[in-house]
Amino acid sequence: MSLEQWLQSGWLTRHQAFPREVAALLAAAADDLANAEKDISPAWRFAIAYNAALRLCSVALSAAGYRAAREQKHYRTIAALPLVLGPEARELAEFLDRCRTKRHEVTYDSVRAVSQGEADELMKAVRELQSRVGAWLRAKHKGLV
Repeated sequence: MSLEQWLQSGWLTRHQAFPREVAALLAAAADDLANAEKDISPAWRFAIAYNAALRLCSVALSAAGYRAAREQKHYRTIAALPLVLGPEARELAEFLDRCRTKRHEVTYDSVRAVSQGEADELMKAVRELQSRVGAWLRAKHKGLV
């Protein structure tokens, strides 16, 4: 499916991104990453890193002219990543979606803990996402950077 088909299905709404909004989200994601580097529990590192990933996915979707509708907002924001950045982002989006599920379990259900390795793996993925989103913005949306 395309972003336009998602829009027609009611999964997205139109959105015009502005440089100030993009800058604020990018700065917040960078702050989240810096905070996740601190000496805190793996579960909190994971949750904060996930928040950074969600912000970066939101930047990409916003720059493309959309915003996820309320229902399943986190899921749609992440799942749209390959539609925005291209099919090479599919594996990263799938990993982030698994992290979305785990973050939900840890945050709301306290079903299981997150290991240091899992937090580190997410941190690495978010840094990759940060790099990809930044390169994509510079290539496709210079006016927003």
